[in-house]
Amino acid sequence: MDRAVLQATVELLVECGYQKTTIQAIARRAQVSAPAIYRRWSTREMIIEDAIYELQTGEVPPATDDLHADLLAWTRQFLGRTADPAARSAIPGLLSAYHHHDGVHERLVERAELPTRTAFIARVLKEVPNAGAGAAATADTVFDLLLSATMIRGVSRGDEDADEWSRRIADALYALIGTLA
Repeated sequence: MDRAVLQATVELLVECGYQKTTIQAIARRAQVSAPAIYRRWSTREMIIEDAIYELQTGEVPPATDDLHADLLAWTRQFLGRTADPAARSAIPGLLSAYHHHDGVHERLVERAELPTRTAFIARVLKEVPNAGAGAAATADTVFDLLLSATMIRGVSRGDEDADEWSRRIADALYALIGTLA
C-alpha cells in the first residue's frame, strides 16, 4: 500500500499541484481508503514529504581529492532534487505548512537534513583541517547557502541552464570556503 500511496502522491503533485493533492485524491488514485492512509500518515504533509523525499536516495556525493569538483557534485544533486516536477510543486506548500504547524519541520530536519548537513560539513573541514574554531560554523553556513540557493533555483526555474548555474554556485562556495584556510 505504501508504494501505491507515494506513487499516487507524486503523480498528483505533478498533474494537479500541491493544493489539489489531498488525502482523498491520493486515496482514490492509489485505490485505498482514506482511513488506511491515516493509519500510516497523520497529515497530508507527511505523505507529501515521504513522496518527494523518497525520490531522493539520501546518499551524498562521494568525496574526492578535489573540493571544487565535490561542491559541483553537491550543487548538481541538490538542484536536481528540487527541480524534480513533484518537488517543485510540493516545496512551496510544505514551506507554508511548516510556518503554520509546529514540529513538522523538525521531523524532516532530523530525518533528512541533519545527516546530509553533517556529511557536508565533514567534507569541507577535511579540506581545511587546520582552520580556526569558527570553521565548522562557516561550513554550516555554506551548507545553508547551498541548500537555499538550490531550493529557490530549482523551484523557480527547474533545471534551466543547470550546468552553468551549478558551476557558478560551486565557484562561489569554493571561494567562500577558501576564506577558512
